[in-house]
Amino acid sequence: MTELVVTLDLDGVADKAGLMDRAARALALPDWFGRNWDALADSLGDHTVWPEDAVERGLLVVVRNWRPYAEAQPEEWRIAREVFTEAADHTPALSVALALGGSS
Repeated sequence: MTELVVTLDLDGVADKAGLMDRAARALALPDWFGRNWDALADSLGDHTVWPEDAVERGLLVVVRNWRPYAEAQPEEWRIAREVFTEAADHTPALSVALALGGSS
């Protein structure tokens, strides 16, 4: 069985608040999601808030159209990459991929 794929599309995202809103929608996070880096890290590592099929299959989060955000907010993007990397490193069923292209 293959991983459940969730696309986190950052097209038009200009700041951390926008990234958190997109992550909350893409991952169908609960209303109590705190919209900060710690909350994102916790949610990525917590199977209980993942989409239903992801718990059994594993979760692949594909981040698209991230380059404009990375260029506009390099420090925030550095933190976001750290959050994605640490969550994937500590959660064997989680993978995060940065999609190349599509953001020209």
